[in-house]
Amino acid sequence: MPGANTDYTARHLQVLEGLEAVRKRPGMYIGSTDSRGLRHCLWEIIDNAVDEALGGHAGKITVVLHEDASVEVHDDGRGIPVDIEPRTGLSGVEVVFTKLHAGGKFGGGSYTASGGLHGVGASVVNALSERLDVEVDRVGKTYAMSFRRGEPGVFDDASGRSPNSPFTPFVEGSELRVVGKAARGARGTRIRYWADRQVFLAQAHFSYEELAARARQTSFLVPGLRLELRDNRTLEGLDTPREEVFLHDGGIAEFTDFLASDPPVTDVWRLSGHGEFTEMVPVLDDQGHMSPQEVTRDCGVDIALRWGTGYETTVRSFVNIIATPKGGTHIAGFEQALLKTIRKQAEARARALKLGTDKLEKDDVMAGLTAVVTVRLAEPQFEGQTKEVLGTSAVRAIVARVLETELTAHLTSTKRDDKAQVAQVLEKVVAEMKARISARQHKENQRRKSALESSTLPAKLYDCRTSDVERTELFIVEGDSAMGTAKAARSSEFQALLPIRGKILNVQKASVGDMLRNAECASIIQVIGAGSGRSFDLDAARYGKVIIMTDADVDGAHIRTLLLTLFFRYMRPLVEDGRVFAAVPPLHRIEVVTPGPTRNELIYTYNEAEMRRTVSTLHKRGKRIKEPMQRYKGLGEMDADQLRDTTMDPRQRLLRRVTLADTENAEGVFNLLMGSDVAPRKDFIVDSAHSLDTERIDA
Repeated sequence: MPGANTDYTARHLQVLEGLEAVRKRPGMYIGSTDSRGLRHCLWEIIDNAVDEALGGHAGKITVVLHEDASVEVHDDGRGIPVDIEPRTGLSGVEVVFTKLHAGGKFGGGSYTASGGLHGVGASVVNALSERLDVEVDRVGKTYAMSFRRGEPGVFDDASGRSPNSPFTPFVEGSELRVVGKAARGARGTRIRYWADRQVFLAQAHFSYEELAARARQTSFLVPGLRLELRDNRTLEGLDTPREEVFLHDGGIAEFTDFLASDPPVTDVWRLSGHGEFTEMVPVLDDQGHMSPQEVTRDCGVDIALRWGTGYETTVRSFVNIIATPKGGTHIAGFEQALLKTIRKQAEARARALKLGTDKLEKDDVMAGLTAVVTVRLAEPQFEGQTKEVLGTSAVRAIVARVLETELTAHLTSTKRDDKAQVAQVLEKVVAEMKARISARQHKENQRRKSALESSTLPAKLYDCRTSDVERTELFIVEGDSAMGTAKAARSSEFQALLPIRGKILNVQKASVGDMLRNAECASIIQVIGAGSGRSFDLDAARYGKVIIMTDADVDGAHIRTLLLTLFFRYMRPLVEDGRVFAAVPPLHRIEVVTPGPTRNELIYTYNEAEMRRTVSTLHKRGKRIKEPMQRYKGLGEMDADQLRDTTMDPRQRLLRRVTLADTENAEGVFNLLMGSDVAPRKDFIVDSAHSLDTERIDA
């Protein structure tokens, strides 16, 4: 092409060798360089220790977060090999930590099923660490080696162990040092490393809660494994280190019970089996060459599932204890066989269930289901080092076959308890199907126009005039006194008002039937017009924004929490789409006296600290404040102009958008604060009492 730049030759190409490639493109190996990437590095090390436990060689893993930002992992497994690897002439420890695609999980017989598969985990962590120390206890000796950004050498720790200690790299040959004698029978590996802040973002940090959740999950997946997590960091509000021990002998059945948040319809059913398949894989021959060979693999399948009374679905999947949050072939086989098996049993009892000609869909069967799906096989094929999707195609058919066989046995059992549970499950999935069909018909038959023309909307709704959903706003207003002011303050063109009387039903503890029978909950669902639960249709929502407007006091916060619980449980897509807001009415009105005929200046503040700062600033500027300063105890104390200017006018108001950054944590918080289990909530209140501002309580 004329004018094209042809000054591009081989000298412009850059070859990255060894660990240089990892430091140049860390995202390829750990996904990101924020807190997620930092956490991924730690779990690469922990998973290597867990692989020892999977093989029956380890029973305890200890993880310590140190004060100096380092992290240490200690296991009582066999220990990394310390002898010389013949092809490289390096010790096994140095090979593991400096060579990409080197390890004991490529079919050499050391591991039959493991989480680490690519042989890059330990070496990647080493490359991205400012300092990494490893100690191995084997055959009565303790071996040690240190690395600085992947390069082996020796640190001079005369002034204390630190990544900033003077470092001398090995020049001619590296050395795995013997630093002491190991206790009799002692074995295992200790790894301590400092993440390199040249690579990771400054704000990247370890979250104790996330590490604890992952440790708990691993202990469920490896029954009998003791996982100890200790946080020695000095954190605000904590005087002593945090420490937890995770040990679960019940396996994935206990895990399923832990994940389930709704009352059970069935017990936890355990479905297990295995199958074989063949695949062509490159195998290292005696001459050191890779040649394709057909090998036979064994795939073990272990599934635990139960149905509950709710409609939310929780399915966790794992391959060799590695979580696959984006699924893969094992989940495809699970869902395919689950739908097929339940359909078959429902059709066999079509008359009793009044099934008609309609067919069950996947969503009907999955409603209220909590399941843990695990498969174990040698050298599974993943998509990328982060291992979020399983790609081994043969696993789909094996999982489907095991589930269909085992689940059919449960569904056709002649035991009295099993028969009762099966009847309840089939009734539940058929009811979900009928609700889905009914919701679809309702959506087709009822649009906004027909809803406005009919008299079915609550009489207490003050609707807006425009039909442009993007512009419309629904204010859910606490109390009749505030309603009168809000009617005068609103713009009736695009702002609708729905008053509620006090505190609505706590839907986290109530059944679906109780929720629908509650007048306030039913009115909110009817006015929004998009249905509820699994049949909620975001496109049918009649308003672009739903704004909760309650008093700026403790009661108002409680009412707002109850309303958010309703939205979270039964209209979650509205929250996920960012269409639920909380109004922020002011707490104080400061009137600054202006000399002469000029009107006094009005300043609104939203908390005590802001009010004190504002008053102090005004006094320093020589301004006089009209006393007494007004403190609003409720929306009804404002006049229409004040409510419009501070809370309802889009040009001046302040809104808080309600988001779901972490659905799992949100679910946990709602269960803690609003659920039926009282004891954890009491503990939370007692533990948090010191942080309560008593001035916020109206008494």
